[in-house]
Amino acid sequence: MMFNRFQTAAALRTAGRRVGADDHVRLWIVHRGTWRFEEPGGAEHAAPAGRLLVQRGRLSSFSAAPHTVVQVLVLPAAEVQSARGGPVSGPAAAAEVRLLTAHAAMVGRMLDRLAPAGVDAARGTLAELARAAAGGGLDDVEPLLSPALAQAARDLADRRLTDPALSPSAVARELNVSPRTLQRAFAREGRPLSTYIRRRRLEEACRALVAPHRRMTVTEIAARWQFADSGHFARAFRKYYGRTPTDYAATAARETDAT
Repeated sequence: MMFNRFQTAAALRTAGRRVGADDHVRLWIVHRGTWRFEEPGGAEHAAPAGRLLVQRGRLSSFSAAPHTVVQVLVLPAAEVQSARGGPVSGPAAAAEVRLLTAHAAMVGRMLDRLAPAGVDAARGTLAELARAAAGGGLDDVEPLLSPALAQAARDLADRRLTDPALSPSAVARELNVSPRTLQRAFAREGRPLSTYIRRRRLEEACRALVAPHRRMTVTEIAARWQFADSGHFARAFRKYYGRTPTDYAATAARETDAT
C-alpha cells in the first residue's frame, strides 16, 4: 500500500511504458487543478478539483494542470472490490474521503513511531476507509475507524471555531455520521468534542489577547470566539489559564517590554 501527495508547479505529462499493475487500485483525490490519466487502449479520464477518481489496473500516462494538488492511494484491487468495472468518480468532500485523508495524514506523522502491530492496524484502517470512499458507505461502528473520525472532526472544528453554529451535532452532520457515532469516537480518547472546541477557542482567544498592537477589546475577543459574554469568557479563561484575560494580557505585555 502506498499513499502520497503531489503538487505540480508547471504542467505535467508522462508517457512511455505502462505503469502500475493489473491487480492494483488507485484512489486519486484532487484538491486543486485537474488530474488526467490514460488507460491502455486509449481511454482518458479526468478529475477536476474536489473530485475522487477510483481507477483499477495499469496506466499509459498521466498529466496535470499547473499548480495541481492531488493525493493518491494505491492498494491491492482485492481490497476495493467496488473499483471493478472501470473508473468510479465521486466528491472529494464526502465524509468517507475526508476520513481517509485525515487518517492518512495522521499515519504519516506517526509512522516512524509505530510498532509492527500498529503499522498493521493503520494499514487495515486505510484499507477500510478506501473501501468506504470507493463504495460511498461507511461502517460507523467499526472501532478501527474511531481515530480517523475523531481527527476529521477536529480538523473540521478548527476551521469553524468562529462559527456560532459549530457544535458536535453540526460536525456529525457534516461528516455524515450520527452524533452517537461521533461521541463513541471521542469516548475512546477520554475527552468529548465539545471540550476540544472549548479548549481551542480559549487558545485562539489567548493568542488574540497577547497579539502585538492588539486592537480588539476583551469583550470583542469573547464575542469573536463565541463566548456568551465577557463574564462567561473571563470565568472560562481563568479556569483554564489560572488568571483573568486582563491579568494575562497585562503580564504578557510586561514580559514583552522587559525583553
